[in-house]
Amino acid sequence: MTSDLLRPRAAPPVGAAPTPDRWAAYRRPRPTPRWWRDATAAALWGILLFVTALWVAGGGLTDTGTLGTTLTSIGRLAGLWASALLLVQVIMMARVPVIERAWGQDALTRLHRWVGFGSFTLLLVHIVFVTIGYADADVGRIWHTVVDFTLDYPGMLLAIAGTAAIVMVVVTSYRAARRRLRYESWHLIHLYGYLGAGLVLPHQLWTGQDFLQSTAATVFWWSLWILCAASVLAYRIVLPLWRSWRNQLRVAEVRRDGPHTVTVTVAGPRVRSLRAQGGQFFWWRFLTPSGGTRAHPFSLSAAPTRHTLRFTADIVGDGTRDLTSLTPGTRVLVEGPYGRLHGGVRRHPKVLLIGSGIGMAPMRALLEDLDAGPGDITVVYRTHSVRDAVLDRGLSGLAQRRRARYVMVDGRRNPDRLSWLPAHAAHWDDAAALLHLCPDIADHDIYICGPPEWMTAVRAAAKRAGAQPDSIHCEYFEI
Repeated sequence: MTSDLLRPRAAPPVGAAPTPDRWAAYRRPRPTPRWWRDATAAALWGILLFVTALWVAGGGLTDTGTLGTTLTSIGRLAGLWASALLLVQVIMMARVPVIERAWGQDALTRLHRWVGFGSFTLLLVHIVFVTIGYADADVGRIWHTVVDFTLDYPGMLLAIAGTAAIVMVVVTSYRAARRRLRYESWHLIHLYGYLGAGLVLPHQLWTGQDFLQSTAATVFWWSLWILCAASVLAYRIVLPLWRSWRNQLRVAEVRRDGPHTVTVTVAGPRVRSLRAQGGQFFWWRFLTPSGGTRAHPFSLSAAPTRHTLRFTADIVGDGTRDLTSLTPGTRVLVEGPYGRLHGGVRRHPKVLLIGSGIGMAPMRALLEDLDAGPGDITVVYRTHSVRDAVLDRGLSGLAQRRRARYVMVDGRRNPDRLSWLPAHAAHWDDAAALLHLCPDIADHDIYICGPPEWMTAVRAAAKRAGAQPDSIHCEYFEI
């Protein structure tokens, strides 16, 4: 990497001053207590331990007289774990404020994948082991057992339909499958996970030995199921509708920033009541004939004002292409704000904002929103080319006003290794390059946004450069 590659786009001018925000303190979130995350993790393990105790109390350790009863017992335990993880997974992604603030969307997304694939694997183990166990490990009786389960056991037809829905969700969640699907199609298919959970669990609540063996077991499982349903109803449906109705949000302006980028400004009389922060994101739903049924996640690209929210998006599919045809006055429904890319997670006075492509949108909002003194903020804009840096003009001017250092790193990506640097800087080590830009990176909070693999490379480089893990903040939108 040459010094020209790390060219500052805006030196901090002596006379510039940040624009004052008189109501920033009103919407600044309280720091999230660290024990919230530990408490929610403990609750997950507590649920798994409790259902294991139900299995033991139901004779799980003693039902080992024959191979068939042993397999059935193991299948019961797998089913209990699968059911618990399936419900926990739904609660995790119901956007419950306490859980979302404790973990952040990126950590919840990664945990969602592990819990999801874990519950699916256990569900398959449950089906196979219970079927073989009830057939008394006799291959010739397996088909008869399957037919008997389907026709004679309450709720089994629902369970089969639910399993098919879950299989469809899991298969389309693999990265290779997702790349072949439009986002709108994948998101619609993913919603079938709720349907699958709703169809799979009733047969256990009606006939499962470990669900009916005691009043405590019955109350526990019904309570967990009701909590799951209530979380989705309250935080995915009722609260977003209430907030949207209360704020009367409408499209105020649509602006094309380039051939593949659009900025949308939404206004409402009570926007500040949402307590949104620069860097956070909303799920946006525009009430047009083609967009009312689909929500998309877009990060704020400007600090919220009393009456407006603004986001900038790449035009990459039908949903984002429809943004360009929005007209002022179109009604808007929102879910949020979400995410941990905001000042409430900050631990140091100094900040490094590093983004790639449209990932610079939340970095711009953070640059505008964060409290910082002269020289406390360093902004790094990773772009394919200067021509593609559609946010450059606004960022350079804002960096001047905020007395921040602004550096652009442009060039094609490196195809030979996972790196945040361009190909022509391949002779530089990723961590060394970060230290070159930000020598005291260990004393910074690092906010990162961009393509998932690129963010992974930046996170790894920051850790090797001396940054503390709890000072690195990312936002992943993939599940």
